[in-house]
Amino acid sequence: MRVIAGTSRGRRLTAFEGKNVRPTPDRVREALFSILQSHLENFSDLRVLDLFAGSGALAIEALSRGAASACLVEKDRASEKIIRSNLAYCQMTDRSSLIIKDAMQALSAFGEESFDLVFLDPPYALGLAEQALNEISNRKILSRDGILCAETGAKEVLPERVVKLQRIKQRRYGSIMLNFYAYEQ
Repeated sequence: MRVIAGTSRGRRLTAFEGKNVRPTPDRVREALFSILQSHLENFSDLRVLDLFAGSGALAIEALSRGAASACLVEKDRASEKIIRSNLAYCQMTDRSSLIIKDAMQALSAFGEESFDLVFLDPPYALGLAEQALNEISNRKILSRDGILCAETGAKEVLPERVVKLQRIKQRRYGSIMLNFYAYEQ
């Protein structure tokens, strides 16, 4: 797993080992960021939230491309070491924060804080993506002009609309589905 573009381009990130782990493949991350680039034009000054952060690869990619800051949320203690190691290796610790907590609990603690770009990559088929979408929309955690990307299994169906968030794009890459949401205009 490597950083695709930006200041840390080409750096290999530490990933997990094991059957239950499914880091987003490089080709899917490349497609994801290409879609985001077409909607956002650039990443400079964006505030990023990476829920279910895993190795931190999505937030690190956004930071590498110029995002101002990233908040990563992951409940797994083993992930904490990998995320901290990857952030340090890419020299991004000063522009990032890591919350070791259940994603839903973290969302309820954010209060008035909002983010321009939100990544959701929960374990598949547990209903966590839709639950997090509802919470983000209800709490207005996504900024008014922001975009949210939810990664799910290809067979997992997310609604077209969640409270005030509207799906604006959906792309399938093998067993992975990328769902992009923004506020209705």
